[in-house]
Amino acid sequence: MMIVEFLTYLRLERGLAKHTLTAYKSDLDKFCSFLRLIGKEVGPEYANGDDLAAFIGSIHQEGISERSQARILSSLRAYYKYLRMDGQIESDPTDAIDSPKIGHYLPVVLSVNEIKAILDSIDLSNPQGHRNRAILEVMYGCGLRVSEVVSLRVSDLFFHDEFIRVRGKGSKQRLVPVGKQAIRTTELWMLQRRLMTVAKAGEDVVFLNRRGAPLTREMVFLIVKEQAKVAGITKKISPHTFRHSFASHLLENGADLRIIQQLLGHESILTTEIYTHIDAFKWQEAILEYHPRN
Repeated sequence: MMIVEFLTYLRLERGLAKHTLTAYKSDLDKFCSFLRLIGKEVGPEYANGDDLAAFIGSIHQEGISERSQARILSSLRAYYKYLRMDGQIESDPTDAIDSPKIGHYLPVVLSVNEIKAILDSIDLSNPQGHRNRAILEVMYGCGLRVSEVVSLRVSDLFFHDEFIRVRGKGSKQRLVPVGKQAIRTTELWMLQRRLMTVAKAGEDVVFLNRRGAPLTREMVFLIVKEQAKVAGITKKISPHTFRHSFASHLLENGADLRIIQQLLGHESILTTEIYTHIDAFKWQEAILEYHPRN
């Protein structure tokens, strides 16, 4: 089936990360299941606009959010664009499908005090405490994605020059300044790391589990959830919240949006502009709360 060739193209030609490929495959598999359900025992390359419209209608009825619907449709658009580029189809059936209307998504952001509360709540007498604190300090101090922090290598640390090398989406690399606090906590963790028996797969990886193997993204999610609970944070947060907070706090303190874009590794300035909406929302809240005429 062409889906396998499409995923191979994304991996080799576009350099997409494994979890991104998994998301594409999941979306396409969902569409294939729908086609079988309506009696079409063929691949999605033979589907037409009516099939796509019916599929979008079915996932809407399932209660899937507009944002998730838009992501699934984006996967289908990318697939049909590949088929057309490869000469497998003459016209793109997704051209007639409108994307679901979604409003501005404002990500959850932690205040500086909430960040401090989470970091201070970590038990440094626990063998994993220094590792967990270093992970959170680096995510917040450098604005890293969870995939970037788990793939951070020892050879990517240039602490003498106060920089780290980050391997972002599509295997693109960027240099990001790292602050003294993140350097200090990471160096404390590295002292403990040297005492560990390190698995071969983890030899050049900074953050390891108890068995000396690289941490998974899921493990970092658990660390964040547990530490937020210990700190009494009631907001629904994830590792990405530290990245959002990094960008929001930089903007609040006067950093240029273009600089934030480069630090985050965003291809488009439009992606970074979401943080101006967060800032505007905070101004609006302040006006509504403190203005004498309100």
